[in-house]
Amino acid sequence: METRRKELGEFLQVLRRRSAPADFGFATGARRRTEGLRREEVAQLVGISPTWYTWIEQGRAINISSEALDRLASQLRLTRSERAYLFEMADRRDPHAPFQDDDAAPAPLLSLLDEIRAPAYLMGRHWDVLGWNGAAATLFAGWLDTPRGPGEAAHNMLRFVFLRPETRGFLADWETRARRIAAEFRADCRTRLDEPALQRLVAELEQASPEFARFWKQHDVLERQGGERAFQHPAQGLIRYQQTTLRPVENEQIKLVVLQALG
Repeated sequence: METRRKELGEFLQVLRRRSAPADFGFATGARRRTEGLRREEVAQLVGISPTWYTWIEQGRAINISSEALDRLASQLRLTRSERAYLFEMADRRDPHAPFQDDDAAPAPLLSLLDEIRAPAYLMGRHWDVLGWNGAAATLFAGWLDTPRGPGEAAHNMLRFVFLRPETRGFLADWETRARRIAAEFRADCRTRLDEPALQRLVAELEQASPEFARFWKQHDVLERQGGERAFQHPAQGLIRYQQTTLRPVENEQIKLVVLQALG
């Protein structure tokens, strides 16, 4: 955290020095010895005390609210990447972070699925399966090859693993995989556990699956990793894949999962 505070302070100094005072309504002249904005001027723009802002630039161990960071990003006219970096270095969640809903995936990503020969699918921020190719439909027979009925919930990886009895025979070593999936999901949504949609999904799973409720309460946290995955397919028997998960830069809430067959 000390490194982040230092990086945050240096980042703010760069932003301040590159900002032309006149662009922010401050006078310029020969008496101005500071390149760009003064610390006092940035503090005035953000609505905090000059001392407090100075401490932030100095990397001191103080708490910075998301609201103050939001004003800072807006007043200094940061780009999307700069804003994301600002909140990351301050270890705060951006209240206005852009995201896409889980009910649709970008058309280019959906088209990409058809170009992939191996089983591949897209998962959204709540692990709804937003799109898949024919190979994935064949692998997940009885699930992805079955159209959703009227009012039926979206195809969701957590519901598939924990709420469908046939999945216990389909996934090799179901309990180990299910425990890891719960831990990966907790890690994936750690910054948005207060989202109502996510809370509804977790409550549904806890009520319907004793195993999910038990795994979730253990608070295991694991980053999503690739590796070998084994399935007991009803028609093909035991088949093994190497799983790779990719995140598109422009759609970081979406995961592209590809399963490459192992000989």
